[in-house]
Amino acid sequence: MEHIFPIVHVAGIRFDLATLSMMLLTSIIVFVLARLAVRNLSVTNPTKLQNFLEWVIEFVENIIGTSMSMKQGRPYLVLGISLIMYIFVGNMLGLPFGIVTEAHHGATIFGLELDLKGEEEGHIAWWKSPTADVGVTGALTIIVIFLTHFEGLRLNAKHYLKHYVEPHWAFLPLALIKEVAKPLSLALRLYGNIFAGEVMIGVILGMGWLGIPALVVWQGFSVFVGAIQAFVFCMLTMVYMSQAIVHEEHGEQH
Repeated sequence: MEHIFPIVHVAGIRFDLATLSMMLLTSIIVFVLARLAVRNLSVTNPTKLQNFLEWVIEFVENIIGTSMSMKQGRPYLVLGISLIMYIFVGNMLGLPFGIVTEAHHGATIFGLELDLKGEEEGHIAWWKSPTADVGVTGALTIIVIFLTHFEGLRLNAKHYLKHYVEPHWAFLPLALIKEVAKPLSLALRLYGNIFAGEVMIGVILGMGWLGIPALVVWQGFSVFVGAIQAFVFCMLTMVYMSQAIVHEEHGEQH
């Protein structure tokens, strides 16, 4: 039987309880890791978590440095660290195991009836990567795109608005299409890769014990894909930010 997610409807709005709970869990894990990493900081005897955090900071600084100077990009360092840690942890959560329960028509949780898609019974999947939900990747993308436009208008309004009609006003429609394509590609790339990975895990598990070797290989590959997708999302965020706030006047800056 196909696994479905615990969907409830409140005031006509659809809520995926698995996604909401996994978003909360991801946030808690990232917060705990960050707090542990900065506890008992030491220059002479750093902990493993402190070394890890320093590596993440240096890694994100290198990402920022590929698109803008660190003087311009330093205000966005925390943004980059938060994105790369949250997305990576979220990508990994769906790999280790799954939690599935059975539910029958009329089953409720917190007083709300579960949507079984018209079926009399269903297998409810409670554990997944939050980034395997397009709503989550879309929300992250909206935050990033809003910040880039906001910072562009705040720090670089004249040149930010001017680039929409360069080199000629006739290019405005193309510039607007590009701005629409940015969030779509950013959100769907992350969602598609993580969702497809979890679907493959489900297919492999359906093979029984014969799928165990393939599952080990696929999970190792999924860790690599999850790390790459976190890197790509963070990198593109900084690229979009640099395009909004950085301008070069011909003959002055290069």
